[in-house]
Amino acid sequence: MKSMLALSLAFAAALSVSACQTPQQTNALAGGALGGGAGALIGSAVSGGSPGGTLAGAAIGAASGAMIGAAATPTYQGNCARWGYDYNGNRICIAYY
Repeated sequence: MKSMLALSLAFAAALSVSACQTPQQTNALAGGALGGGAGALIGSAVSGGSPGGTLAGAAIGAASGAMIGAAATPTYQGNCARWGYDYNGNRICIAYY
């Protein structure tokens, strides 16, 4: 049962990574996946293997991992020759040195 759950979670993570468009989205997804796995292990160990503790640990770990992963994305602003704006109004570099 545990190997089937781990395999399905790994497949879901691999499938959802293909839809990430920005580095921030990719880092949030990776952080959520790693945090969810670590939280599930810690929740299972702390609760003595109960399913509720495992699910709670996975949920808390995934949420905090996603937030930390998204916040830890570096912003690259060096070596830009010309700045422009995308269709959302975000400032982007359109030419590098």
